Amino acid sequence: MSEYKGIKGFQVQTRTEDPVPYAQALADNPYAGSWSTGGSLNTARNTLMSAGTRDANLAFAGEAGSNSNAVELYNGTSWSEQAEVNTAIRAGSGAGSSTSAIKVGGYTGSAISDSVESWNGSAWSEIAELNTDRQEHAASGASNTSSLVFGGVTSLPNTYGDNTESWNGSAWTEVNELNAAARDHFGSGTATSAIASGGYRPPGSTRSGATETWDGTNWAEVSDLNNGRTFGGSSGSNSTNALVYAGDFGGSPANANTELWDNSTWTEVADLSTGIYRNTGSPSGSSTSALSTGGFNASDSNQSLTEEWAFSGLDPSTTPAADYADAITGDFYYNSTSGQFKTVNTGGAPLGTWSSGGDLNVAKEGTAVTGTRDANIATGGSAAPGLVASTESYNGSAWTEVNDLPSSRTNGGGAGTQTAALYISGQGPSTPYLTDVQSWDGTNWTDGTDVSSRHATGGVMGTQTASIIASGRDAPNALQPAVESWNGSSWTEVAELNETRRFVSAGGTQTAGLVMAGCPTVPPTGNATSNKTELWNGSAWTEVAEMNTARLGGNVNGTVGTQTDSLICGGNAIPPSYSTKTESWNGTAWTEQADLATGRNTLGGAGSGSSSMIAVGGSGSPFANTAAKTEEWDAADFQIKSVTTS
Repeated sequence: MSEYKGIKGFQVQTRTEDPVPYAQALADNPYAGSWSTGGSLNTARNTLMSAGTRDANLAFAGEAGSNSNAVELYNGTSWSEQAEVNTAIRAGSGAGSSTSAIKVGGYTGSAISDSVESWNGSAWSEIAELNTDRQEHAASGASNTSSLVFGGVTSLPNTYGDNTESWNGSAWTEVNELNAAARDHFGSGTATSAIASGGYRPPGSTRSGATETWDGTNWAEVSDLNNGRTFGGSSGSNSTNALVYAGDFGGSPANANTELWDNSTWTEVADLSTGIYRNTGSPSGSSTSALSTGGFNASDSNQSLTEEWAFSGLDPSTTPAADYADAITGDFYYNSTSGQFKTVNTGGAPLGTWSSGGDLNVAKEGTAVTGTRDANIATGGSAAPGLVASTESYNGSAWTEVNDLPSSRTNGGGAGTQTAALYISGQGPSTPYLTDVQSWDGTNWTDGTDVSSRHATGGVMGTQTASIIASGRDAPNALQPAVESWNGSSWTEVAELNETRRFVSAGGTQTAGLVMAGCPTVPPTGNATSNKTELWNGSAWTEVAEMNTARLGGNVNGTVGTQTDSLICGGNAIPPSYSTKTESWNGTAWTEQADLATGRNTLGGAGSGSSSMIAVGGSGSPFANTAAKTEEWDAADFQIKSVTTS
């Protein structure tokens, strides 16, 4: 009897389940970090010090009503008491491992200290003193013979420095200074590859997000934290990976916010379960395995709480498990469970659908939406009978009202995340076209640095500290040609778009962005629509492939993807026809996708592009009432199709 393989030249694989492409499996089960409760300290305290990793951690000294000399060892489950330090002290720093550590400087209760003690796994011994007395400084290092200390308060009440000292096991040597003086900052890594972030920075006592990395010789300024903070915990094995968590943000000091460093940018990740400050961390741990220990809660009560940071899900840096069935485009197989021959097909583009999300509490158009599909804020807008100041926060299913803008406004641009955002320009009831910028810290709006020009309905891309606003409307009968770039401290005019327009949609970053659609005219000329797409490389705009449908007001006022992966939906296709059309951009061309359930104009949008998007509010039909509707976009990057015969 002839076999199929002999006739056709290959054997069809039999599977009991359909395979899943690794990219899709990662989306379904993302490699994400979370905090969980660990064993409690025996002695609750704050401003304590630590050395080691998450599962082998040494916590020592601190303040528990008065200065403490307690030392405890964590084994990944529970804390056990160890030999005490020789000098009870607080607000110093620690470095090394749980069996080879140093305790450096601090505050004795009456004076700043230069004392240093070394831990050999069973006892503490006093060793060579620092060259400079200091407290509230930071440290890094792998052992009690190789460490680095930097910054800190050098004289009372609050004189702080930038000096750095290196320890070789026998003596401290002054080496190159930090670029800026700091105290109550974060430190982790080794003596030759370290990272310093946050803290108070001059002038005055400004909570900073400034970050510097150490290469063994020099400190270099890199990207700032999203949130300036002091008095928190940190973890990291070198200058390329770090985690900072909790701390004092100002106002209510105890915070649960966590940020992850990938050697390029800081990303906000999952919060601690309890807001806390004056805690300690695992300075020799990593960004994927960390510990938070002790500290003060919001009521300034000493805590014994320990939380452990770990990652779960599929790790994108490793090969899937041996039993993982990876789906490959064009793959052909027999599913013995369903009794069908099947094939894997990408269809040439992401294959997405819209579904209903939770309604806004305030129906509005022209709202600025900032963040991701499942974690964003919708700010301001126009709602009957006028403009609103309301801000609402979305958790992936429902909207919650949070603190308002200082005044009502609409058609401003949103940049950043759900907890660190900018609201730029827009229109107000008494001052129709604004240069005002507001900054959001996850709780409150505060005045930021104004843009130089008015940009109502301009296109926005980027983060709270690095963003672009492009074009827009300057006055009732005038377009705004200017494009402005924000570096975290000032706005600078950069190259203008090739086509000036309003009601622009945008995606990407400060240095790699795109704008699309919009209206290149103003009354009395009319409301023409545009299908133009322009890419930004950090210095110039380039026209690329046009959209299939010219429109204005499609998911404006937020960042809707990246330069190579974006989505636009809805808008006004003149003559008045509020569109349901959706198109995805792959960096080269636009592809029509599934329609919105409801055609809407001047709706807000945010997301990561063609795989994940949210469309919020808008006008429900031409010149009609505003909408509260939210729609969510999901897209798979493949299809599994059954093979049929006839």
